[in-house]
Amino acid sequence: MFNNNDEKQVAEDISNSSNIIGKGTVLEGNIETYGNIRVEGKVRGNIKTKSKVALGQSSHVEGNVLSQNAEIAGEVKGRVEVSDLLILKPTAVIYGDIITNKLIVEQGASFNGGCKMGVSIKEIKIGEAETQTNGIKEEHQKISA
Repeated sequence: MFNNNDEKQVAEDISNSSNIIGKGTVLEGNIETYGNIRVEGKVRGNIKTKSKVALGQSSHVEGNVLSQNAEIAGEVKGRVEVSDLLILKPTAVIYGDIITNKLIVEQGASFNGGCKMGVSIKEIKIGEAETQTNGIKEEHQKISA
């Protein structure tokens, strides 16, 4: 029914889509998308995308973030895993562990947790149950035990 070019076009359209959680919006539940997502409101749940997550200055996330790229200017209470580049803007506050390949921390940003860099994160799979990675939490527990 569909040829290979049609499938490639559909996949490209999905990954180019953008999603916005506006300021004043509270979303309870997990978010999974192939496209970009921008959050200005509050999310109580995990965010997972194969593209970029942008958390604005007014954003609050109570859950884990898993993406290819991320730019954070708000607050995150949970683990942040980024397979490529993570940028922490001056207003960013992270309460949890960071696992990323590359990290830019701008003056004023803060995070309270462990940080592991230069690691290759497994492929981000949308629509599948998330499994705990052998990241910082396990190592951090060994130290504090």
